[in-house]
Amino acid sequence: MSVIGRALDRIEGRAKVTGRARYSGEQSIANVAHAALVTSTVAKGRIVSMETRDAERAPGVLAVLTHRNAPRLARSPDDTSDGSNALDLLQRGVVRYANQPIGVVVAQTLEEAHEAAVLVEARYAVEPHEVLLEPRLGEAAPPGDDDPPAASSRGDVEGRLRDPEIRIEQVYRTPFETHSPMEPHATLAVWDGPKSLTLYDATQGIFDCRDRVAELLGLSLDDVRVVSEYLGGGFGSKGPTWSHVVLAAMAARHVQRPVKLVLRRPQMFGPVGFRSQTRQAIVLGAMRDGTLTALRHDTVMHTSSFDEFVETAGLPARMLYACANAATSHRLVRSDIGTPSYMRAPGWAPGTFALECALDEMAEAVDMDPVQFRLKNYAEVDPEAGRPWSSKALRECYQLGAERFGWGRRPGRPGSLRDGHARVGWGMASSVYPTHRSAAGARATLRADGTLLVESGTQDLGTGTYTVMLQVAADALGLPPQRVEFRLGDTDFPQTPVSGGSMTAASVGPAVLAAVFALRDKLIDLAIHDARSPVADARAADVVVDDGRVFPRDDPSRGETLRALLARQRVAEVEALGEAEPGDEAERYAMYAFGAQFAEVRVDADLGQLRVTRLVGVFDVGRVLNAKTARSQLLGGMVGGIGMALHEHTVMDDRLGRFVNANLADYHVPVNADVPAIDVAWIEGAADPYANPLGVKGIGELGITGTAAAIANAVYHATGRRIRDLPITLDRLL
Repeated sequence: MSVIGRALDRIEGRAKVTGRARYSGEQSIANVAHAALVTSTVAKGRIVSMETRDAERAPGVLAVLTHRNAPRLARSPDDTSDGSNALDLLQRGVVRYANQPIGVVVAQTLEEAHEAAVLVEARYAVEPHEVLLEPRLGEAAPPGDDDPPAASSRGDVEGRLRDPEIRIEQVYRTPFETHSPMEPHATLAVWDGPKSLTLYDATQGIFDCRDRVAELLGLSLDDVRVVSEYLGGGFGSKGPTWSHVVLAAMAARHVQRPVKLVLRRPQMFGPVGFRSQTRQAIVLGAMRDGTLTALRHDTVMHTSSFDEFVETAGLPARMLYACANAATSHRLVRSDIGTPSYMRAPGWAPGTFALECALDEMAEAVDMDPVQFRLKNYAEVDPEAGRPWSSKALRECYQLGAERFGWGRRPGRPGSLRDGHARVGWGMASSVYPTHRSAAGARATLRADGTLLVESGTQDLGTGTYTVMLQVAADALGLPPQRVEFRLGDTDFPQTPVSGGSMTAASVGPAVLAAVFALRDKLIDLAIHDARSPVADARAADVVVDDGRVFPRDDPSRGETLRALLARQRVAEVEALGEAEPGDEAERYAMYAFGAQFAEVRVDADLGQLRVTRLVGVFDVGRVLNAKTARSQLLGGMVGGIGMALHEHTVMDDRLGRFVNANLADYHVPVNADVPAIDVAWIEGAADPYANPLGVKGIGELGITGTAAAIANAVYHATGRRIRDLPITLDRLL
C-alpha cells in the first residue's frame, strides 16, 4: 500500500521534544565565542563618533567591530542587482533606520557580549526622518522591479465604474506586522583556514545564503558550506540572508575562532524584515443581479529608502473572480525603515483581507448570500490570462465548508444572532495562493543492509519536510518508512530552492522521485546483468523492485532481496542522482490552490470583547502527502489569520521612527486561549495533473489567506459595524 497520504508521525518529532534536535544556535562547537549586535537608536543620520573603549575593556571582550575597523568587502552590500536585499555591514557610518546594526561585540560568553554591547556609545548627526504612509500618498511611485507587473488592466474599468447599478468604494488598511518565530535568527560561523567557512544558520534558503555570503566575502561557492538541520519557524523572515549572518562570519574571521550570533527578541523588529503597512483602495461595480461589472484595487505600501520590496496585495483581485473589467496597481512610499520582506503569504494575505471584505460589502448591497455572490462570479478560467486552471475545486470547497459550518442557518440581517449578552456573527471568505515550483535535486543511495538513504539540500521549517520526503522516497521504491532515511539542510547535498512560496513539496518531491527512480533503474540493470540473479537477462520493463526485493513482474516468487544482490556483487552501496524542473505547464495553465473559510465570532454587547469561537476551512490543495502534517500546516495558517485579524500590529512611534512594541509581551500573537476548535478539511482525490509529477499544491501559506476577512465579515454580521482597518481591537468596536 502507498505510504503517501498516510498520517505518519513526524520523523524528527521525538528528537525535538527530547531536546536532541540541534538548532543553529545550539550546535556544539569547541572554543566558540559569542557576539552581540549594537543597533542604532535613531531613524536617520550619520554616526559622528562611536565610543568603544569601555566595551573593549569589559571582562571577556575579544573585539568590537564598527564602521571604523570592519574589514572591507569584496562587493557592496547595497548591490541588489541579483535580486538580493541590501545589507548593513559596517561599511560606512550612515544610519538609514532605527535598530540598524552599527556594531558587533565579541566576547567569551553570551552575557559578557551583551553587557559590553550596552557600553558602546554612538553619537549621531540626526537628520529628519519620514515613516508615515497616509500623509505621503502623493509621493507614492511604481516599483522599479516590474516582476510581477506592478499594474494590470483589462476591459474598460473606468467606463463601467462611471455609472454602475451598484457601486462600492472603500479603503482597507493593514498594519506593520513582524514575524515572531519561537527561534530567533541565529548564526554560528566557523572558519577552517582563511578561505573555508561553515555557517550553521537559521535560514529558509541554505544555497541562497551560501551564494550571498560567498560573493560579499570574496569566496568561491566551494569555500562556503551552510548547514540548517532544524528551524524553529520562519514565516518568510528567514528566507533572505540578513546582515547578522555576514557579520557573524566577519567577526569569526577577525577573532580567529568560531562565533555565535543570536538576535535578541527586540532585534527581530526592523533589521530582519516585516510585513509592510498597506493602504488598499477598492472600487466595485455590479448589476443588481450580483454580476460584477468592474473592479479596481489600488495598493500603496512602504518600502525602505535604500531598497525595494513590494507587498503585492492586488494579485488576488486579478484572478479570483470573473470580471471583464478589472485594474490593479501597486505603488511604493520610500520611508526611513528597514526593508520589508516576505511574511506568510506575502501580498496574498493582506490582499485577500481587503478583497474579500469588499466582496462581502457588495454581496449585502445586492442582497445576496455571500457564498451565492461568490458562486455568481465564479471564474471558470483565469480571467487575467485567459488560461484554464491546472485544477480547481473551489466550488466544492464552498459547498463542503458551508455544510460543515451550518451556513444554511445563517440569518441575513446583521445583529440578529444573540446568545445571552453576546452578539454572534458568521462570516466567510475565499482563500487562494499560487502554486509555485522550481528546479531541485536529490541523491538516493541503497546501502548494503537494504536501507535507503535520500539526501537533498532543502530545509524543514517545521512543516514536515523530513517526513513527507521520506514518504515519497519510500513509496517510490516500495519500502516501509522505517527502512528509509531522509537528510536535508546541507549545501553539500544536491541543490534545491528556498523554502518559500509554498513550493518545497512541489519542487523537492519530484527530485526525490527522480533520484529514487534512477536508483531503481540502476538496481534493475545490476540484477539483469547478474547471471546468478532470478531476473538475469530479463527485459528491464519486466522487472519490479518492491518491498526490498527484485523479481519478475509475472512471478514475484522468483525474486531475491536487494541486500542479497548487493552482497553477491560485493557492492557496499548503489547511488543515483535525480533532478526535476518545471516545464512549460505554467505557461499553459493557471496554477493555484484554493479554499473557503467560515468563521463564528462572539462580541460582548457592552464591552466589545471579541472572540473567535469557530473556524471551518475547506481547501483544494491537490494531492496530500501526509494527512497529519497537511492539517497542521492549514491549521497553523488559520491561527496566523486569527493573529492578523485580531492581534498583530507592530506599532511605530513616528516621532522617533522606532517600533515601540518590539517584544512578545507587547507584540501580541494568538495563544491557546485565543484559538477555538478549528475544523480543517480538503477535497479528496483532487491531485493536480499538471502542476508537478506528484500532483501537489503548496499549503504552507494558503491557510492564512482569507481568514482575516472571514473574521472581519463575521464581526460585521454580529455587530453591524464594518471594521476595515486591522487589527480589530476594542477601540474600533466600541
